[in-house]
Amino acid sequence: MLTADYVAQRELKLEERSADLVVTGGGLSGVCAAITAARAGLKVILVQDRPVLGGNSSSEVRLWVLGATSHMGNNNRWAREGGLVDEILVENMYRNPEGNPLIFDTILLDKVVAEKNIQLLLNTAVYQVDKSSADIISSLTAFCSQNSTQYLLQAPLFCDCSGDGIVGFLSGAAFRMGAEAKEEFDEKFAPTEAYGELLGHSLYFYSKDTGKPVKYIAPDFALDDITKIPRFKSFNAQEFGCKLWWIEYGGRLDTVHDTEQIKWELWKVVYGTWNYIKNSGNFPEAENLALEWVGTIPGKRESRRFEGDYMLNQQDVVNQNTHFDAVAYGGWSIDLHPADGVFSEKPGCNQWHSKGIYQIPYRCLYSKNIKNLFLAGRIISASHVAFASTRVMATSAYVAQAVGVAAKICKDRSIYPADIIKDNSLAVLQKELLKSGQYIPGIALHDDADLVQSAKIHASSELVINAMDADTQYLPLEIATAQLIPLAEGECPRIVFNAEADEETQLKVELRTSLKIGNFTPDNTIASTVFYLKKGNNTLMLNFGYEQSNAAYVFIMFGKNPRVKLQFTGQRITGMLSVFNLVNKNVSNYGRQTQTEDIGVEEFEFWCPQRRPWGLNLALNFKPGLDVFRVDNIRNGIDRPTVQPNAWAASYDDASPKLTLEWEEAQSIGTIHLIFDTDYDHPMETVLIHHPESVMPFCVRNYTISDESGQLIYEKKGNYQTRNIIILANPVKTKKLIIHMEHPSALVPAALFAVRCYA
Repeated sequence: MLTADYVAQRELKLEERSADLVVTGGGLSGVCAAITAARAGLKVILVQDRPVLGGNSSSEVRLWVLGATSHMGNNNRWAREGGLVDEILVENMYRNPEGNPLIFDTILLDKVVAEKNIQLLLNTAVYQVDKSSADIISSLTAFCSQNSTQYLLQAPLFCDCSGDGIVGFLSGAAFRMGAEAKEEFDEKFAPTEAYGELLGHSLYFYSKDTGKPVKYIAPDFALDDITKIPRFKSFNAQEFGCKLWWIEYGGRLDTVHDTEQIKWELWKVVYGTWNYIKNSGNFPEAENLALEWVGTIPGKRESRRFEGDYMLNQQDVVNQNTHFDAVAYGGWSIDLHPADGVFSEKPGCNQWHSKGIYQIPYRCLYSKNIKNLFLAGRIISASHVAFASTRVMATSAYVAQAVGVAAKICKDRSIYPADIIKDNSLAVLQKELLKSGQYIPGIALHDDADLVQSAKIHASSELVINAMDADTQYLPLEIATAQLIPLAEGECPRIVFNAEADEETQLKVELRTSLKIGNFTPDNTIASTVFYLKKGNNTLMLNFGYEQSNAAYVFIMFGKNPRVKLQFTGQRITGMLSVFNLVNKNVSNYGRQTQTEDIGVEEFEFWCPQRRPWGLNLALNFKPGLDVFRVDNIRNGIDRPTVQPNAWAASYDDASPKLTLEWEEAQSIGTIHLIFDTDYDHPMETVLIHHPESVMPFCVRNYTISDESGQLIYEKKGNYQTRNIIILANPVKTKKLIIHMEHPSALVPAALFAVRCYA
């Protein structure tokens, strides 16, 4: 007999919470959207269905964070994403140069819990969307498995960063899944049905050396015939983690609802692979290796893509189309994978690069039919082909930062996301993004509130590069090498260099530029010369007689000749870089991009830097010297090298570098922004790559700020971050600010991209 206790239906504990913005999904995109909005003053709820933050970058999946820099394997110079993404990556570099994924978890948690405006709900999955009308979301309902609590989350604005787009899907937002036909967007690279319509999931493993023999007995479900994997001979005992990104499956299944099935198939492959490495006898070096970790949830690449007021397409990526509403950029290749993944006979990926970074418009970042729904992460409005580039984490998170700022504007003006364009708020959005460190290609910051714009600026010195000849060594020209040189408008200087020849030989030198201003693809040959070298040392001069009509970088290119050694220098200067005609198979870079059929991409050479401690600059003398590091650069509104270094740098022989800002009338200053150089060319991968330093060599570590009477206002020791935002407890009233800096080292002069002051 049933008692009333059994008949009655119990209810879960219910908590109602409200905010200005609810962000669903705690991957890197959700983290960046939430923190950016919170720092702008919004009350934010961040809902994450996993126990840690970071999504594919977390310790649960362990994929490295990458974006436009593409492992330094493309021609996108100084392209690492700025703002909060940069802050996180630089912080991780400082704390975690070894690439420990558990440490990266803690960095993301630290960043979120430091924001008092964020309510963080971990292990909490959204499963219901309620609407006040057909196109307005009113609340979300979510469930936390750990405390058996339901949450009713209410807000005027919502952002879906969930990867699969759970909020967009349940709300009725228009979406797509699978590849579009070539004809819809005239995309020549749109895949055929044979190649597949979706990218699959991946799952990784880690191994470790125990110092003694370890046996391995595979589970019964492990793949027992490794030859079912066409690339099985690529497995080895050295590679693990996301270096085995091509252990992929699921592109022919429903990558939302079949995820558990896909996971099991990947487990079979992973455990079968380890069985092959340990027990096939082909890898005696694996005797002491143990299986340390296997992922329990797969890293997803593709599922739903939602429709905004514009859909990014292949032409936008390849042609680097400009958009009036640009708020971010991408630069990863168009990176499509065969739908059969690890079981495909085809290469694991098919990457095609553009010649430079491309703009991402704001119209891709909100739903076209749900008025109060922002989109961020990999679900933004893009075709399948364009998505193949925008989907990577640093790009996805960069987009999410734009959403965080846009949400603040919507709250302040009581408008919906699409109204930012309609009511002329776009300029405000772009300005606030630029102030936050969000570089937008082709747009400079113009900020009337910045007191530096009206100041007289004096520097103790300005670097003029007459010679880069300190700490030199001769290295052979085993690979074609070039020096990127920033030139102002006018005549190219004469360049003197030393070459040491093992025998009589020839050396070809070219002067090249980029056809598109702001690119770093040397596709325009201006001049070429051949030097006939005698055995031994040769002192040579280049005099191309080239007149440049605008500020831009040029390439001084030295052809490959192993019989010749060039002189390189240990001097490193902001905005100065050597590049090489390198091969990087990880990103389908074989020295030159060549298409075998017309798929709508361009053919060009790759010229990429070497990672430190290599990648030394060429030792060159300039007549006249390079004079591009003038102090007025600190207020030009661009905080990274583009067509110029965009930085002030002090002379090497300036023992006490300083900047002085002076006004005719005393100014009340409450906030000071200083933007330093943390090497935007370094991709700062978060796992597996062991980086040679924890602080970038260009970054000013120690500085002080004083007022007109010499009274110390602020002092910083041990800086390693790009953006230093100094909020004074008591605003200072002064006619002068004096910023004293120390050179980072004897080989690296002090440099600064920007100073901004606000009342």
